[in-house]
Amino acid sequence: MKRGSRKIRSAIVGLGRIGSILEDDRLREKPCTHAGALVAAGCVLVGGADISSERRELFARRWNCPSVYADARVMLRELKPDVLHIATHPDSHLEYVRLAAAEGVACVVCEKPLADSLSAAKKIAALGDSGKITILTNHERRYSADYERARGRVIKGRFGELLSVCARLYFGRTRSLMSQLIHDGTHLADAIGFLAGGFLEKPEVRGCLEKKTGTAFITARVAGSGIPVLIESGAGRDYLCFEIDLAFARGRIRIGNGIYEEYESRTSPYYEGFCSLARLPVPAFTKTGYFLSMAKDAAACARDSLRRPLSNAWDGFQALRFILSLAPQAGEKAGAKRKRVSAAKAQGRRAGLPRHQKT
Repeated sequence: MKRGSRKIRSAIVGLGRIGSILEDDRLREKPCTHAGALVAAGCVLVGGADISSERRELFARRWNCPSVYADARVMLRELKPDVLHIATHPDSHLEYVRLAAAEGVACVVCEKPLADSLSAAKKIAALGDSGKITILTNHERRYSADYERARGRVIKGRFGELLSVCARLYFGRTRSLMSQLIHDGTHLADAIGFLAGGFLEKPEVRGCLEKKTGTAFITARVAGSGIPVLIESGAGRDYLCFEIDLAFARGRIRIGNGIYEEYESRTSPYYEGFCSLARLPVPAFTKTGYFLSMAKDAAACARDSLRRPLSNAWDGFQALRFILSLAPQAGEKAGAKRKRVSAAKAQGRRAGLPRHQKT
């Protein structure tokens, strides 16, 4: 069903960092939050819900949006938005997706990871298949101009066949390797799959993912093509690193946070009878439109129920499935699996955050 070209009415549940607060980060590309993205996309921000009164007050002032609620159900029934952005802890995602479907919301944008367990993620994806609601997983790199360019290079064979992928993920000193993989590794797994044209499978782990120091290496394959993948996950670093290195028959692409490089094989200036990689001029990508393009996709899905989002619920399921499959190989005890799978949830509890408030 198509809803015409009228402005889309959007609401948010979870008014924390990714929902709203990070928009005031002076260094991030804007928009960088759900509130900022939907406003920039031309949607009407009709309301927000959070059980924290402080977050509700900050949100109302920041976005000039007085319609704030402690109860998301009341918000949906009173405001009847077309799109609901779910920016809460993963343990509440299934609850809010179900609520949105029951209240007639056309499209849901669900933060990553899609859920706190594989069973919950599968239920969310199945609900998306039911036709009652369109579900978009916010794996934002699919919407980023630099990743779109890299994906186009792969599809068109600009540098020949894609032969292997190497990736690195470092996210500071305080998280265990498994925690950073659950939080940001889903982004990495989805981005690799997006670029290489298939989800990741058959992982093997070398190293302990439960530690907050050291390094672990994960090997995997891209489903269908069998392209080998190596992921390095490191803790104990005092800097952030998210990057992917694509190796082709005749070139290379290196892409990540603040990084985009292309190289082409040319006659070597250093060795007779050999070729070397020469760096090519590429766009600077000072603006990638990653969050804005996601919000536009959600609005388009709300207008047309037959539209399939670029990042759907099954994409979110596959990324989470891959990350959670690493846990048993990290030395987890079977009885404690769910507790460790829900690392994002546990972190919020330790910080004293409400159940549906995303950091």
